[in-house]
Amino acid sequence: MIRALDALCAISGNIGVPGGGVSFYFKRRGAFDTSFIQGAKVAPRTVCEPLFGPELLRLNDPPIRAVWVTAGNPVAMLPESETTAQALRSREFVVVVDSFLTDTARLAHLVLPTTTLLEADDLLGSYGHHWIGVAKPVVPPPEGVKSDLEIIQALARRVGLGDVMAGDARQWKRRMMEQKLGSRGITLEALEAGAIRNPIPPEILFADRKFATATGRVNLVTKSPSSEVPSLSYPLFLMSLSTEKAQSSQWAVPQQGCAIVTVHPEAANGIGEGELCSLQSSISSMTVHLRYDSKQRRDVALIPKGGHWRDGRCANVLLRARTTDLGEGGALYDEHVRIVPLK
Repeated sequence: MIRALDALCAISGNIGVPGGGVSFYFKRRGAFDTSFIQGAKVAPRTVCEPLFGPELLRLNDPPIRAVWVTAGNPVAMLPESETTAQALRSREFVVVVDSFLTDTARLAHLVLPTTTLLEADDLLGSYGHHWIGVAKPVVPPPEGVKSDLEIIQALARRVGLGDVMAGDARQWKRRMMEQKLGSRGITLEALEAGAIRNPIPPEILFADRKFATATGRVNLVTKSPSSEVPSLSYPLFLMSLSTEKAQSSQWAVPQQGCAIVTVHPEAANGIGEGELCSLQSSISSMTVHLRYDSKQRRDVALIPKGGHWRDGRCANVLLRARTTDLGEGGALYDEHVRIVPLK
């Protein structure tokens, strides 16, 4: 999909012009110094996020005994929800840092409550726009609730790294912006006064129409990567799309009953509109209400994104844990499903 969008932008002449471009190319955190985060450089081993459940079960030399989850809800967010839940249940100690009792938090031995966006004291990077700023708390956190920074600092003190993580949120914000923004005359006080255009990326990407390729021109993909196609057994592409009711599995409006799957009437496999049916993939199934939409393609099944696993509304339960051909992303839109009557 992204390749198709990029190609359309290129051949229509919409790269290197004001208002052109199709990608979020501003490096969301690029204005801030994150060099202190070593990540995979120092980790003895890593786990590929889309394969989290299967890899957690597979790695045995030595086995992963403890899991710490922060800023995430892997049971609902990642493919193979049931495998991910099984992997977490089989660990000796699971800690989840979250503001809500998510599907993942329900499987934890210890849940550490943390602050919400209303209580956040943080830096804000660019995302699809040119501006950077700060988040300032508008209400104090409830008694006993700590920010992610405070929780990590408390842990650091217990493992002899207290000095490395020392400093309050304001000191950390200043530390992270001094190197790249301070040299350009932007202070923390200026950001606190209002959002500022990120001075690092150019205002127009590729304004000179020159590209880092052998020819200096845009290279288009001429051969599509291999991908499975629907079969007679599983004839529909599963599309789990965003709605106004949730941000993934966060802030989801409570919903009762089964999720709704929308298909073209000719793809309904003889099941009547409004009936309960089974939405099945090669690894699992979920009970859903069927809805007709004659404007939809005949080879897709649409289901809302962000449902909770505990409510039987999480489409990721149907997805096999596989990676994309580039970037180690989850192959979220390459799963094929079918709808069949309930037995």
